[in-house]
Amino acid sequence: MIPARVAIATCRDMPEIDPDDAPLIAPLAERGVEVTPAVWDDPSVDWSAFDLTVIRSTWDYPRRWTEFLAWTRRVPRLANPAEVVEWNTDKRYLDALAAAGAPAVQTVWAPPGEPWRPPADGEWVVKPSVSVGSIDTGRYDMADPEQRELAGRLAARLHDAGRTVMIQPYLTAVDQHGETALLFFGGRYSHAIRKGAMLGGPYQGVPSLYRREHIRPRQPSLAEREAAEKSLAAVPFPADRLLYARVDLIRGPDAPVLVELELTEPSVFLRHDAGAAERFAEAVCARLGIA
Repeated sequence: MIPARVAIATCRDMPEIDPDDAPLIAPLAERGVEVTPAVWDDPSVDWSAFDLTVIRSTWDYPRRWTEFLAWTRRVPRLANPAEVVEWNTDKRYLDALAAAGAPAVQTVWAPPGEPWRPPADGEWVVKPSVSVGSIDTGRYDMADPEQRELAGRLAARLHDAGRTVMIQPYLTAVDQHGETALLFFGGRYSHAIRKGAMLGGPYQGVPSLYRREHIRPRQPSLAEREAAEKSLAAVPFPADRLLYARVDLIRGPDAPVLVELELTEPSVFLRHDAGAAERFAEAVCARLGIA
């Protein structure tokens, strides 16, 4: 029997399968599925030769967003699908989720060509609307003139590059409790992790494709499970179109707050839950039509 072939989409700086995704290989092989890493912008790759392409570590796309979206539209049998990726890679989706009832964090947008109007005081996160790995992302105390100026410089640099700036309040609960990321495969809850606070102050550069994270397993609260389900229900795509989803929450004053809903290339932390790789493999096989 000819095995099913699945491509794991990566990037030039990290062409091999990321260690976070490596546990997926064995359970897929046991089910007769052959896994191959493939760089998303490699012109020599024949994407039609695969039964499914799963976007994983394509973390260099933010500065080539238009090119990346064009690639997603050319790839047959892509997970998650191209229309989901286009909607999800611009964080302005948070407005759509909030309008649909999700507990999304308050966000102000500053597109290129519009004046930069920073908040008068308080701690705020400033970053581009198309971004991954906390690149070009900083935490600023707007009451501090020096930090306020640094925030303005970051915004100006992003605007000069034609990128939209987003400003969000810094949720201080993350310093003590961290962030809870809930993972869903094939529309079903799989597991959760705790991610430690990462933003210590103004952006000073990141020497890789992403800022290093401090991860450990976490059992989400009932309120977090409900907030995650509510956020997914607000997505304007059928649940069965989503092979994977990650819902990132931080404690708010009264309830969990959605900070990101990642449907494109999130780390899914397979090494932090004993059954996670099996559940992801089952969802992939269901997409392939393999019992």
